[in-house]
Amino acid sequence: MTITPGKKREKIDRLAELAAVRDDERGVSLWQEAFRRLRRNPAAIVGAVILALFVLVAVVGPFLVPYGATDSIGIREGVVKSGQGIIPGPSGDHWLGYDHQGRDVFSRMIVGARQTLLVGVVSTLIGLAVGALIGGVAGAAAGLGGRWGRWVDSTLMRFVDMLLALPSLLLAVSVAALLGASLTTVMIAVGVVSVPVFARLLRGSMISQSNSDYVLAATSLGVKRSRIALTHVVPNSLAPVIVQATLTLATAIIEAAALSFLGLGNPDSTIPEWGVMLADAQPYLGIRPALAIYPAVAIIITALGFTLLGEAMREALDPKLRK
Repeated sequence: MTITPGKKREKIDRLAELAAVRDDERGVSLWQEAFRRLRRNPAAIVGAVILALFVLVAVVGPFLVPYGATDSIGIREGVVKSGQGIIPGPSGDHWLGYDHQGRDVFSRMIVGARQTLLVGVVSTLIGLAVGALIGGVAGAAAGLGGRWGRWVDSTLMRFVDMLLALPSLLLAVSVAALLGASLTTVMIAVGVVSVPVFARLLRGSMISQSNSDYVLAATSLGVKRSRIALTHVVPNSLAPVIVQATLTLATAIIEAAALSFLGLGNPDSTIPEWGVMLADAQPYLGIRPALAIYPAVAIIITALGFTLLGEAMREALDPKLRK
């Protein structure tokens, strides 16, 4: 039976229509699918809103505060007499009242948000950079195999195990005590605490990825193992590390506040930081407990925002946790 050109063309067009893929059926990348899930997750939305407000206040807020963060307005005006137990509360001009040195608490809270964000981000980046370096080298060495690869992996992991054996707060206090009290010390101390977490996570993810089909295919094509590790295994292993960085930001803010509360943070208390404000408020809990409540609530809400967003990202990126 002879098929005319017209029928042949119609048949081809029909097959093309059947084979066509609609826009909503096209495959998407892991991150695109994760973003879709995050947009439908109420916890992720709440966490993102909290963090957006926190970052906005930290970046823009210090330029809009009504009073200087170090200006002792209440002492100068004679309305604050902390020695006599007189520390006025909120008013129309001072929304959160004064502190024990007559400074506007609202202005110090806004300016302190920038210091808190700086400590959390920098300490997390320190832990991420050092931990990813150790974990990446260990994961690549384990994937390469051989005697030297196993030796390098074992040596680095024993060092990480030593850090994990110490309680995180004790390790941070030890590092801060060795380096001396300063804001930089707090960043380094909190960063060191998070190093073993990132190292272990990246190493495990790289070892898991090294058994994938694409690694076997690249190896069969003669690609060097070192190139496979750097250009394929490491990029595909970063998703859980990024999620962990979001969760680590929450703990970094809490641990930084704890170190400042213990007197290992910035020795200059005139520079507002939520942990320092919490420590300064302790002698005046009987007079004005709100001085401790304000920074404590701010720390809790900020840490909650990072935790909600991090957990939602973990659920969106891990197929085992998807609902």
